[in-house]
Amino acid sequence: MWYRNLILFLILFSLVPVAAQEDGDETTTLTLLTHDSFDLPPALLAEFAEETGIELRILRAGDTGTLITQAILSANDPLGDLLFGVDNTFLSRALAADLFLPYVSDRLAEIDPRFWLEDEERVTPIDYGDVCLNYDRAYFAEHQLAIPETLLDLTKAEYAGLLVVQNPATSSPGLAFLLATVAVFGVESGYNYLDFWQDLAENDVRITEGWTAAYFGEFTAGSETGTRPLVVSYASSPPFTVDEETGEAATGSIVAPDTCFRQVEYVGILRGTENEVQAQRFVDFMLSRAFQEALPDSMYVFPVHPGAALPAAFSEHAQIPAEPVVISAAEIAAGRQEWTQAWLELMLR
Repeated sequence: MWYRNLILFLILFSLVPVAAQEDGDETTTLTLLTHDSFDLPPALLAEFAEETGIELRILRAGDTGTLITQAILSANDPLGDLLFGVDNTFLSRALAADLFLPYVSDRLAEIDPRFWLEDEERVTPIDYGDVCLNYDRAYFAEHQLAIPETLLDLTKAEYAGLLVVQNPATSSPGLAFLLATVAVFGVESGYNYLDFWQDLAENDVRITEGWTAAYFGEFTAGSETGTRPLVVSYASSPPFTVDEETGEAATGSIVAPDTCFRQVEYVGILRGTENEVQAQRFVDFMLSRAFQEALPDSMYVFPVHPGAALPAAFSEHAQIPAEPVVISAAEIAAGRQEWTQAWLELMLR
C-alpha cells in the first residue's frame, strides 16, 4: 500500500504552486514585443536562458510606428513583458501613453552618457544608428551619375524616379527622414519642408510602408527586381553588402552635413507585466558586452556601450556622420503629429 500513498502524495504535491526561487532559478518565459527587424543569435539567447532560467519569446509587430500603435491599443492587457525598438522619433508617443514601468539598471553607468535621457527612468538606451540615404554603387557608376550631396539635390531632374522612402506614419526611418527635412528646410520658411516634399513628389519619389519593403523590395542593391538606386536606410547598412571575394561594399551611404538623422533605440518594461523582476534582468542583459557586441552583425546598428568591439567589416564600411541632424525629444513631441499629418495630406492624398 505504500506505493499508493506515494502516488497520492505526488499528485497532491503537483497541484501546489511552486514558490518563486531566488536568483532567477525558476523557469520563466518573457515576451519581448518588438519590430520586424529584431534579430539576435539564438545561441546568445540560449546562454541567457541557461544562466537565468528565463526564456525569451519574441513577438514581432511590424515597423516601429505599428509596434507603438499596437502597444498603446493593448495597454490594458499588454501583449508582452517588455518592448524594444521604440526610438527617439516615436518615444514621446509611447511615454505620453504611460506604457512603461520605471527601471534604472546598474549597468547604465557603463553606457555612453550622450544616450541617456535626463530625468527619464522608464526607458533604457540600447543602440543607435544614423538614418541616411544609401545608394547602389554599381548603378551610379554604370550611369556615370554623381552621388547627391544634399537633400535638395534629390529634387533635380537627373534623380527623377530613383528614390524610395518610407511612410513616416508607419516607419521609424521614414519618420527620421521626415524630421531631417523639417530641421533642414524649416516649417515657416520661404521654401519649407513641404515644398521640398512637393518637389520630391514631382520627381517621382516612391513611398513604402516600411524599411523592409523599401530596401528589399524597391532598392536595386537589395532586390533583383528593384528599380530605385537611392533608399532611405542607415549609415551602418553598407557593411552587409560587402562581397566576400572583393571585400568591396555594393552600397554606400551619404553622410554629408544635414543629410542624416541620429536615431536611438530604447527598451522599456511594459506596465501590467507579471514578470517585472525577470524583465529587469533582461534589460540588464541587453546592456552587457555580449549583447551589445551582437548588435552590429544582427541589426545593423551601433552599440551604446563604448567598450563593445565592432566587427571588422562594420569598422571599415559603416560611417558615423560628423554632423547628423539632431532634434530634441521635446521638439519632436510638440511637432511630430502636425508634421506627419501635413505630410500625409500632401503625399498620400
